[in-house]
Amino acid sequence: ICFLSRFFVTLQMSLYTGPVPAEREPPMARNETSPNRAQQAGHQRPNTCCFCWCCCCSCSWNEDENRTRRKSQETKLETIPNCEACTKPSTEEMRIWAQSFDKLMKNPAGRNVFREFLRTEYSEENMLFWLACEDLKKEINKSVIEEKARMIYEDYISILSPKEVSLDSRVREVINRKMQEPTSQTFEDAQLQIYTLMHRDSYPRFLNSPIYKSLLQSGSRSSSES
Repeated sequence: ICFLSRFFVTLQMSLYTGPVPAEREPPMARNETSPNRAQQAGHQRPNTCCFCWCCCCSCSWNEDENRTRRKSQETKLETIPNCEACTKPSTEEMRIWAQSFDKLMKNPAGRNVFREFLRTEYSEENMLFWLACEDLKKEINKSVIEEKARMIYEDYISILSPKEVSLDSRVREVINRKMQEPTSQTFEDAQLQIYTLMHRDSYPRFLNSPIYKSLLQSGSRSSSES
């Protein structure tokens, strides 16, 4: 069991005191019990993310609910993994995240933690869009660039997307013009605007959040014990 998996389970137990709301079922199905339903009820997971600081890192936050949401709000861009591969951060690294937003965003572990905070504020799409733009910048193949640009547009720019990011009209007009012949820099202005939004709006709250403070305290205790 990884360090942060135990940490987030402990944090969730200490913060949540209310009952878990029962899943709403159709009237005809309330008295029916199937092996599959019983098995699912026995394997419900808490509404938290299990961080694993390794190359197989993946987020198990509310897995059943996410599976349902993915079916109803399926989008085409599936190139970004749930969590970035990274090593377990040291206490010193976690303290550095508070020095500047740039240092947080340059650290894969820092991005994972910040992304989980954004998830609690229902604004995870900002980080997903930023990561997708970073991935696009690495491409050199013209056909791949065009395909990824189209997917990013449909997932994060289109007003029909459930993951649409907040951009002003000027930036949207620029993107619409550039999409006629997309390049790896097509979303440069939009990426900067979302980066600035996360910096000014979400980052200060992240530093004061239980997620960051408790993680920092837990890392400090582990360092002192060793």
